[in-house]
Amino acid sequence: MEFNVRRLAADAGTFLSRAVQFTEEKFGQAEKTELDAHLETLLSRTESTKHWTEKIMKQTEVLLQPNPNVRMEEFLYEMLDKKVPMRANNHELLGECMIDSGHEFGPGTAYGSALIKCGETEKLLGSAEKEFIQSSAINFLTPFRNFIEGDFKTISKERKLLQNKRLDLDAAKNRLKKARVADARSYVHMILSLLMELYVHVSHSVFFLCICLCFPQAETELRIAQSEFDRQAEITRLLLEGISSTHAHHLRCLNDFVYAQATYYAQCYQYMVNLQKQLGSFPSTFSNNNQPAGSSSASIWVPTAQPAASLPAPPPSQASPALNELRSTSGTRKARVLYDYDAASSSELSLLSDEVITVSSVPDMDSDWLMGQRGNQKGKVPITYLELLN
Repeated sequence: MEFNVRRLAADAGTFLSRAVQFTEEKFGQAEKTELDAHLETLLSRTESTKHWTEKIMKQTEVLLQPNPNVRMEEFLYEMLDKKVPMRANNHELLGECMIDSGHEFGPGTAYGSALIKCGETEKLLGSAEKEFIQSSAINFLTPFRNFIEGDFKTISKERKLLQNKRLDLDAAKNRLKKARVADARSYVHMILSLLMELYVHVSHSVFFLCICLCFPQAETELRIAQSEFDRQAEITRLLLEGISSTHAHHLRCLNDFVYAQATYYAQCYQYMVNLQKQLGSFPSTFSNNNQPAGSSSASIWVPTAQPAASLPAPPPSQASPALNELRSTSGTRKARVLYDYDAASSSELSLLSDEVITVSSVPDMDSDWLMGQRGNQKGKVPITYLELLN
């Protein structure tokens, strides 16, 4: 019991010493040992990593689960170490609704059959979404969360310990400084008294040596505090330098997340293209309301990533007299499509790369455009996307 009381008293004394030192530093009444520039840079980089990792985690969670109530529920299940109950997502709920209504209207009818096909595709989209969320949570969110809850907590603990060792070091420096001043004054008074009585003359070196012997405890405490501070600074530096490895690991996780996203969107695109083909098999009476008049119901609109603002450079073949001949004769020519093109309005014709269409020149039309025709579909097409054939 006596040992515990002494230990408690010693800890209380250390805490009080740190509090006094910290307060005096805040009021500018005590000197503060500054960390070296490299360590400060590492600390700043670590704080920045923690800040942005938390923000990326939060926004990714919002992306994967936009409903805040569901996110809170999943968080509570995680805190209670229980498995989150499986529930149908919005795509799957819509799919079930479409399938049930399709059976109600009759699978033999065009509308009922289309509803069933759409419902089955929506359920496939829901399944793909679940796989994407699960993959992202395991390969992206979990490593980020492990850094915040594991590595960064360890770094914060060692950083706090370094701060305490720094306060101990500065407190020891102040004690030594005060001891030197006080002991020097008392010793000077004592020496002067002895000199007056004994008429003894001493050299300055002997005088300084006598002063140093009066405060060996303060110097010993300073050496110990400096040693512990240097050791803790090295430990903290090694941990902070590991942030580079953390960045490399997070980069691999980011690649996994991008791959999961690409896979998910590719699956969704393929499902919708297949559905569009199935719906395109219905009679033209049930064609898309947005299709231009006279267009084929069996055609498939394929989205592309071609930016509308940057048109490709004209091919060399267009510099030939073929284009001038086409405009002068008002005839028709075959042209091969060089790039995918999405029609911006109903007056234009969407194009697919490598397909062959018929083009003609229309009076008063912009010189950068021709009139294109594919079967019963007709509309304006940009010249820069075409190669006129002989």
